[in-house]
Amino acid sequence: MTQTVNFPSSRILASHAHTHILWRALCLSFYLQSNRSGMAGGFVGYSRSSSSRTVVRVVVAGDRGTGKSSLIAAAASESFQENVPSVLPPTRLPADFFPDHVPVTLIDTSSSLENRGKLNEELKRADAIVLTYACDQPLTLSHLSSHWLHELRRLEVKVPVIVVGCKLDLRDENNQMSLEQVMSPIMQKFREIETCIECSAATMIQVPEAFYYAQKAVLHPTSPLFDQENQCLRERCSRALRRIFVLCDHDMDGALNDAELNEFQVKCFNAPLQPDEILVVKRVVHEKIPAGVNQLGLTLTGFLFLHALFIEKGRIETTWAVLRKFGYDDDLKLRDDFFPVPSKRAPDQSVELTSEAVEFLSGVFRLFDTDDDGALQPTELDELFCTAPESPWDGAPYKDATERTARGDISLDAFLSQWALMTSLDPQHSLANLVYIGYGGDPASAVRITRRRSVDRKKQRTERNVFQCFVFGPRSAGKSSLLNSLLGRPLSKINSATGEHYAANVVDQHGGCKRTLILREIPEDGAKKFLSNQEFLAACDVAVFVYDSSDEKSWKSTKELLLNVARHGEESGYGVPCLLISAKDDLDPHPVAIRDSLKVSQKLGIEAPIPLSMKLSNPHNIFGRIISAAEHPHLGIPETETGRKRKQYQQLVNRSLIYVSIGAAVTVVGLAGYRAYAASRSTSN
Repeated sequence: MTQTVNFPSSRILASHAHTHILWRALCLSFYLQSNRSGMAGGFVGYSRSSSSRTVVRVVVAGDRGTGKSSLIAAAASESFQENVPSVLPPTRLPADFFPDHVPVTLIDTSSSLENRGKLNEELKRADAIVLTYACDQPLTLSHLSSHWLHELRRLEVKVPVIVVGCKLDLRDENNQMSLEQVMSPIMQKFREIETCIECSAATMIQVPEAFYYAQKAVLHPTSPLFDQENQCLRERCSRALRRIFVLCDHDMDGALNDAELNEFQVKCFNAPLQPDEILVVKRVVHEKIPAGVNQLGLTLTGFLFLHALFIEKGRIETTWAVLRKFGYDDDLKLRDDFFPVPSKRAPDQSVELTSEAVEFLSGVFRLFDTDDDGALQPTELDELFCTAPESPWDGAPYKDATERTARGDISLDAFLSQWALMTSLDPQHSLANLVYIGYGGDPASAVRITRRRSVDRKKQRTERNVFQCFVFGPRSAGKSSLLNSLLGRPLSKINSATGEHYAANVVDQHGGCKRTLILREIPEDGAKKFLSNQEFLAACDVAVFVYDSSDEKSWKSTKELLLNVARHGEESGYGVPCLLISAKDDLDPHPVAIRDSLKVSQKLGIEAPIPLSMKLSNPHNIFGRIISAAEHPHLGIPETETGRKRKQYQQLVNRSLIYVSIGAAVTVVGLAGYRAYAASRSTSN
């Protein structure tokens, strides 16, 4: 007696009674309507889900004599071949063999010792692996778990594995066994096994299915969507489906009514639902999970339950079809082609959010500020990003980069500053998260490319709203204190940082004008490496140099940094306004630091050092000075002696070229005049 067993872990055990590539029923009547043609693939109908792959490479391995070559030959010719070579050359199954219309290349292998190196190489190149055993040789089955599966782990081959029992027609009828009973413990131990199936090349039982399941495991992988250990959707999958649910819930009532459910069905599967089919879907969901349906329609809970059910029943391609229809890739992120950020821009151009995007974000902030206290609590912020793959600000460089209250709340200014920071550092990531949280406009309208900084210097003004300031200085000079003061953190809670980090906040200027300031701390031991990059200063609007005014050594280190940055700017063409900050002004200043810093600033043509004490004065004024320097990009750019001489030489060369050009022009005009005079005399004679 034959059987078909559906494994609850979403992996499949199939005996030879499982003779159709796609199951035509999953114990739920809405998977198939008998009056419709085609295969079941979604709520109703089958939709080919696009994958980025153009071909799937399947390596067939196993003990000698288990039927590897015969299986490949039978699949390719759709008939049993009597005389088959011991190892076949690569065999291609065309796209029209499969519902996803992606061709499969089958790689036959030899298990002999002399071919072990080539076998290992092929296994490492595989997209999926078919491991074979012979149904009439039980030892070949036990050898899978004692050798082959361990060998794949040793080689660190992490691709789906399909276990295929060949020569089903030769099995001893007196030695019948339950495939589930035999394979369940093996599949529990080796989670990489996606499917187990038995077939016969001689009788053509389930031959194409073996490679369909291999292709399916690659095009529609289980692991990104489903946690097999805990039998639930993975977090990132739930977030993606939640976003899709929100997009389909046009009336925003928290449920998909019949019209919305039907629109979703047509979009994903190109087939409308009939009223009785919708009733079946709702009834099945309500019977399993009452909260999945209410008087308004299918709730988010029910929507997620349906997809978990599809996956549990082996219909993972249904959920992948939905995800890919809404633009998700294999990592459950929206594809890059959704976000048309110009990739070609000059190094000294930056990206900012447009007023339209800022207005959208301000509205989203108010929407999720449910208690109307002007700040988002951590739980409210998590809810805001619940439709993104993860919260984009949980890790570096965004974590702790904006102002927060003692309990972790974030104000509107800090919220917008965080977005400005993310847009400046990673425009693609920022655009993606705008779309994740519901931005419905053209993504291209959400950002703008600023004018080149070199052009700003020539025009002696800038149109930027976001300025990036590099903060240089030796250890313990006060760099971290400066960054933390921008975030409103008291001095007693400031921890000195040793690495590179950011701080961003809105700075109020005179006349009610607001600008966003991003401070980027450059660690002393990393400055040399950064400056080895010719384009390092291209992204910088202002460079600030912080030193401990009471420490001569701190000043000398800062002076060296300043001179290195000035030289780098002159050589690269990305010179920037520079400010000196004499920190720890509450301490007794060192005479050499006072005298030398004034001398250096005058020599370089920049402002005198700005005294600052975090203990005695309000640091807000210093941020206004930094913004002012950024708004006047042609001023305060240090000029070294070498740079000055180079500039004078270039001016001399330019003047010489002008004189030469004028002389050449006069010569040409004179020659032309002489020729005209000579011609007129010749005519008169």
